[in-house]
Amino acid sequence: MKINLIVVGKLKEKFLVDGVAEYLKRLKKFATIEVREVPECRTVEEEGQKILSLVPKDSWLCVLDVAGEPLSSEEFAKKIAAQILYGASNLTFAIGGAFGLSEELRRAASFRLSLSAMTFTHQMARLILVEQIYRAFKINRHEPYHW
Repeated sequence: MKINLIVVGKLKEKFLVDGVAEYLKRLKKFATIEVREVPECRTVEEEGQKILSLVPKDSWLCVLDVAGEPLSSEEFAKKIAAQILYGASNLTFAIGGAFGLSEELRRAASFRLSLSAMTFTHQMARLILVEQIYRAFKINRHEPYHW
């Protein structure tokens, strides 16, 4: 299993860098993880094209989108398990920049996920997403972490 995380911008705050690093380390026992950072661009269209150019051709693509579908942790775990069951060996998660996603990227997505009705910085969303991916693997393996 390979997980690709394609994100706009670099993490700036130490607490975010440390938090993301911790969950990426934990995820390594379940999957190979690759994080690709795209520089912030002048337009969401340009960012969308750069993100799409990094998505492997055979990958299931989930984008974080304020207008996406909200899922509980258990529902998110089932979504990931279903992709694995259907033979996906490559999952890609994309987080746009401060101004959101291009329509082209939204249309290309296999799934559009909303983390919350609340607004988070795209940097904070990275930490929340990697924690939820880790939690999904723990839920799917019936391991203690999520009660």
